[in-house]
Amino acid sequence: MSEFDLIIDLHKNTERQGPGSEKDTLKALGYIDMSGKKDLNVLDIGCGSGGQTLTLAQNIDGHITAVDVFQEFLDELNEKALVDGLIEKITTLKKSMDDLTFDKESIDIIWSEGAIYNMGFEEGVKQWRKYLKPGGYLSVSEATWITNRRPQELEDFWIREYPEIDSASNKIRILEDNGYTLVGYFYLPEESWISNYYRPLEARFASFLQHHNHSEMARQIVEEYQSEIKLYSRFKEYFSYGFYVSRKN
Repeated sequence: MSEFDLIIDLHKNTERQGPGSEKDTLKALGYIDMSGKKDLNVLDIGCGSGGQTLTLAQNIDGHITAVDVFQEFLDELNEKALVDGLIEKITTLKKSMDDLTFDKESIDIIWSEGAIYNMGFEEGVKQWRKYLKPGGYLSVSEATWITNRRPQELEDFWIREYPEIDSASNKIRILEDNGYTLVGYFYLPEESWISNYYRPLEARFASFLQHHNHSEMARQIVEEYQSEIKLYSRFKEYFSYGFYVSRKN
């Protein structure tokens, strides 16, 4: 197994592959004016196993195309949608987020929780805009500084891992410069990181290592996640995911 395969295996059969919650999804959805709108065409990019996809399907009158590059996660989403009676409202699509082929101005809402970093925030908001109808909405969560100053250790970590992390004001400026108007913003609370992501992940470490015979690569992956969890615990007052909901001008 490659390192990538091991990471996917660690995250299999989990509700989420990153920080977030049903509460966060509904809060972001609350900024979108859906009054009187039916049969909405929704695109969930980087959906993973679809925790937020199912919430959207339960609360939107329309159809959701859930896109991810990993078939394993899409299979999980299809199974959950079938059990929840939502299979008719969700279509899964194995596709890279930077290789989408939807018709121009065909989408009412583009959603992406904790995934846009894979192609970069600015590149994502630029590329995806063409798929939105005039007045359509883009709703994404993205790594964001929540203070103006932070420890150098933390700054160095994020420069290595994702140099596009920035303040909310600069993220909003990028949205505005690329033809969007912000309609709502908030950052994810600690519960969305600890209770909904890190604790369930930690609970899988022992069985994951056992399943892979405590291989060096498996141990390294667990150690990297443990370091990430410690980093968040130490510095959680300085950064989070910001949730940005904007409308196409």
